[in-house]
Amino acid sequence: MENTDPSPGIIADSADYDAIVVGASLAGCATAILLSRAGARVALVEKQPDSNAFKRMCSHFIQASAVPTIERLGLLDPIVAAGGQRSRVHIWTEWGWIEPSGDAGTDCLNLRREVLDPLIRGATAAEPGVDLLLGQAATRLLREDGVVRGVSVRDREGWETELRARLTVGADGRESPIAEMAGVAVKTSPHGRIAYGAYFEDAAPRHAPDASFWFLDPQWAAAFPTDSGLTFYAAMATKDHVPEFKRDPEAALLSFVGDVPEAPPIREGRRVGPVFGKIDMPNRTRAPVAPGLALAGDAALASDPLFGVGCDWALQSGEWLADSVAPALRGEEPLARGLRRYRRRHARELRGYAFAINGYATGRRLSPAERMGFAAAARNPRAASVLEAYATRRIKTTRMLARMLPLAIAVNARRAIAR
Repeated sequence: MENTDPSPGIIADSADYDAIVVGASLAGCATAILLSRAGARVALVEKQPDSNAFKRMCSHFIQASAVPTIERLGLLDPIVAAGGQRSRVHIWTEWGWIEPSGDAGTDCLNLRREVLDPLIRGATAAEPGVDLLLGQAATRLLREDGVVRGVSVRDREGWETELRARLTVGADGRESPIAEMAGVAVKTSPHGRIAYGAYFEDAAPRHAPDASFWFLDPQWAAAFPTDSGLTFYAAMATKDHVPEFKRDPEAALLSFVGDVPEAPPIREGRRVGPVFGKIDMPNRTRAPVAPGLALAGDAALASDPLFGVGCDWALQSGEWLADSVAPALRGEEPLARGLRRYRRRHARELRGYAFAINGYATGRRLSPAERMGFAAAARNPRAASVLEAYATRRIKTTRMLARMLPLAIAVNARRAIAR
């Protein structure tokens, strides 16, 4: 159905932009804000009609590596003002607790997506170069000579509009209809755990406002203190636990988290809202660019949520993409050069992490080398600092291995000799 009388929220029957971003969540908003500030005119397309819509199944733990991105976006103060918790991580292992270091730049962030998503979406809509188009679903890609040149969108009444741009961005999640329309190949790898979680009040763990993780090998549990005095408790159990979680999600969550060593007070708290669960979470990797097209966030790389990568990789990949293509959108170079720059940056920043994360996502137990590293981190502050820097994505895999392996060998050897 062609629209000859544009409805509210539609720019025109055919509108031209420098970039069209599909998906107004963290990755899409970060991309749109930074492209706008670089001088681009951006259409931000979102299928949800409600500006307060938010992602429901998410631990909302933002790693320290993404905090500089949040600061650059001008969102750190608003997030803290909204109740966001500056947080570090305490990790329980069979060798003892791994405690956070006093290193600078290690603070993470926790703010419920119910608060965070409308906050960042509102900030994006306030950018003078961004048109936020709510209630618009992308239905097909526009192409010229094999190059993506925009999208056709349909509103909830069925009116269609063609939006044209030099660059189209898919920031539409791990399923990514944009990537599917573009025919971008996807590589999947299995995930051997399930994820369930819920918010509780009057149930803060003893390390609050810091987060607490329990690496039970191969089971995992966590507590994320957040705004409004709430704590998000999460369980990621191997798939043999599916029957009990399906039968009674709340009872299973209370039992799983309430029975971990040095358990937090989940049973003493009051659940606020439903218990959310997800059983099938395959890891998905796609090439982040194609002619005229880029993918950001989970659309490009969706890895195991156990390691808290979703929010920070969404924000950071949006930043890397905007920085990479901004010169091209200003007419200073071909777009293909900017897309190649983004592809290289994306691989350089995330490939090593994804390889390690996807290996553990199968539900396997820790490898001997991993056990050695966790044991050393529980016993030695220097080893704990290295692990923290890696876990918060502030150092890459190669640097972590170069620093951790000799340190772990020495720490554990001294422990064995002392016995």
